[in-house]
Amino acid sequence: MRVSVSWLREYVDLPADLPAEDLEQALVDLGIEVDAVTDLRASVTGALVVGEVLEIEELTGFKKPIRFCRVDVGAANGTGEPQEIVCGARNFAVGDRVVVILPGGVLPGGFAIGARKTYGRNSHGMICSAQELGLGDDHAGIIVLPEASAAKPGDDARGVVGLDDVIVELEITPDRGYALSVRGIARELGHALGVPFRDPGRSPAPGATAEPAYPVELRDTVGCDRFAARMVRGCDPAAPTPEWMRRRLTIAGIRTISLPVDITNYVMLELGQPMHAFDAERISGPLVVRRAQAGEKLTTLDGVTRVLAAEDMVICDDTGPISLAAVMGGETSEVVATTTEVLFEAAHWDPVMVGRTARRHKLFSEAAKRWERGVDPALPLVAVERAVRLLTEHGGGTAGEQILDLDHVRPRTPVSIPADLPGRRVGVAYSPERVVALLEQVGCHVTRGAGRLGEDPGDAGVPAIGGADVLSVVPPSWRPDLTDPADLVEEVVRLDGYDRVPSVLPTAPPGRGLTWQQRRHRAVARSLAERGYVEVLAHPFVAGELADLLGLPADDPRRAAVRVANPLSEEEPLLRTTLLGPLLGILKRNIGRGQRDVALYEIGAVFHPRPGVGAPPTMGVDRRPTDAEFAAADAVVPDQPRHAAVVLTGDVDPAGWWGGGRAAGWADAVQAGRAVLAAADIPADRVQVRAAEYAPWHPGRCAELLVDGVVVGHAGELHPAVLAALELPRRSSAMELDLDALPAAPVVTAPTISGFPPALIDVALVLDEGVPAAEVQRALVEGAGELLEDVRLFDVYASEQLGAGRRSLAYKLTFRAADRTLTVEEAVAARDAAVARAAELFGATLRGA
Repeated sequence: MRVSVSWLREYVDLPADLPAEDLEQALVDLGIEVDAVTDLRASVTGALVVGEVLEIEELTGFKKPIRFCRVDVGAANGTGEPQEIVCGARNFAVGDRVVVILPGGVLPGGFAIGARKTYGRNSHGMICSAQELGLGDDHAGIIVLPEASAAKPGDDARGVVGLDDVIVELEITPDRGYALSVRGIARELGHALGVPFRDPGRSPAPGATAEPAYPVELRDTVGCDRFAARMVRGCDPAAPTPEWMRRRLTIAGIRTISLPVDITNYVMLELGQPMHAFDAERISGPLVVRRAQAGEKLTTLDGVTRVLAAEDMVICDDTGPISLAAVMGGETSEVVATTTEVLFEAAHWDPVMVGRTARRHKLFSEAAKRWERGVDPALPLVAVERAVRLLTEHGGGTAGEQILDLDHVRPRTPVSIPADLPGRRVGVAYSPERVVALLEQVGCHVTRGAGRLGEDPGDAGVPAIGGADVLSVVPPSWRPDLTDPADLVEEVVRLDGYDRVPSVLPTAPPGRGLTWQQRRHRAVARSLAERGYVEVLAHPFVAGELADLLGLPADDPRRAAVRVANPLSEEEPLLRTTLLGPLLGILKRNIGRGQRDVALYEIGAVFHPRPGVGAPPTMGVDRRPTDAEFAAADAVVPDQPRHAAVVLTGDVDPAGWWGGGRAAGWADAVQAGRAVLAAADIPADRVQVRAAEYAPWHPGRCAELLVDGVVVGHAGELHPAVLAALELPRRSSAMELDLDALPAAPVVTAPTISGFPPALIDVALVLDEGVPAAEVQRALVEGAGELLEDVRLFDVYASEQLGAGRRSLAYKLTFRAADRTLTVEEAVAARDAAVARAAELFGATLRGA
């Protein structure tokens, strides 16, 4: 919203010497975001004066028409002699008064003006257009001052063209639609500065007459609860829009079209009431305001033929829809260059309907922007009267005596609020008198009482304290956002000053800190991040064909997915049952954007439908659900266990001048699973890793992770068919683990640190290559007994000497006793027991034995 301060001064008595900084701060203090405050006088420096064209010489022989002009600029040039200026514009003649910038001046954008030779003549200055002065986009011709202008040659032109003004550019939040008007901003400034405000929305306007201005049938009083209209006959179709109106519209960013249309836009900016002007001679028969019929078509003013939906509101005549109500008019009834009979319409439309219509048709007009934020239903007659007066004043014609006003607006519902509620919520001692005064300043009608709150829906269950006054507040018609006590509290605080609210940190309630599940989730995330994985947050929505792309068997429970009733995209209507689908999609996107070495992780919920549940119960919003209704609704909610998953591809260790790198593989995915379990405080002796076959992993390179014998996750290399279907690199690996399936971490006793030296013994066992190394390690632990402190696999070896299908696994065993130094015999005996157990279970033999 861009508006000039001179326009605001018509309705609020701003101090004459009000600095721009104070103006900006006053609006900011009221919660209105100020994008910029621009002093137009400073936008053009140097001598900008009024000039009178004395002579025009047409220069020929050039690619475009050029004119050499002699312009009287009075004494502004220091000599009093006519100024010689070369100009290419054609829209002025001898005797016209124009705007001239003399050498040494600087136009907006830093464009310096000097004296130079051009087109064979010396040019001293420039005759300016509106675009060159930053007043608009019109560059077709220069500014020609009206004949009625009292400006004389040599006078400063800034005040003549509006460059003596200050422009305020505001960003209006959706809840403050009333501020999208001069009326609303002027009211706010009146509050902020404590100066008188004259409300143009309360201007006297004649009411409805027995005979309507035009026959109108209002069929839907929900979509349109008020419709007003009045006729102007015999207006001059060639009457120009006054310069002051054009200037204000241009500053607001609205293109001028014709006098009747410009008046509707001007009234919209001034009052906040969008309007429409019909050419009455192009309307066929009575008007009907109704919902559109699905499939009806309307060609709007932008020349686009639109297919209407049943929710859209339209204004129709005998030919069908002629206007998409509250959004944009139609071509068949628009005001044209020959229009002499103008029917002004001002109505009040349902904000929800307008917002949906605008989005459905992608028509975000200035009118729709105001309607969906809320417009004062008391304005239609005032707006019609204002528009009629402007048209008859500047375009001639006669205002019709008949006035139409179909009024079905319901009165506002009072909101009950304890007088002490603002103080309790904010921490500032507002007296009841102060609360009442501030609410009345907003425009509310306040009635004071005493005792407890009644059953009014506006009570919101907020009791009065100690028999405090209870205020019954009727919000003003222009504030549809004031619907409950919290809104009124905000208004009290806003008008009294946010700066009065103390900056005090609230006292933290007593508690036990994070739960053990929260601590576990944070530890898992930190562990994966420290290992080089990057966290991502994927949308939980997936496509129906994802299960096929992942190669899930027909009976896999992960195929049963919950369908979202109102999905963001029909292409992804299901909730994920595994983290891998969205995570692999993010991996593909990163690879497509040039990343080659990628390691990602996510911790999030998956969704499994509960078997045998029906449809959720239907509940209204007029009351709190009963316990039975809540239980029935909760029974339909899907199970949502939290999973952790990683995907990785490319190199784990990059190659370079220091040597070859190492590609990521299935072992890294398995190790990520181990890291998650370790971060979850699951002891290593309770964790088991063994080979498995589970989609979407490669059947020969997939491991399942078990805790206490229960499978909690899978890891390994993804199946080649899955990688091909998803267009991912070969050897890409992944891990997914159910965090909610993990048992609570046991109470860990502090380890006993022995001060005695360890005994280090290496053993290399030869056995079949199909035996998992983790199973061999488990056998060594079982056999070695309590003297074994640590065991670690440090080498895997295969050769022809060992035989086909055989390999050597080398482990480093650490033995230590807590109370003595082990003898060689004790350490060797423990080693032999460990090897014997491996031999018993897997037929292992010591290499070289």
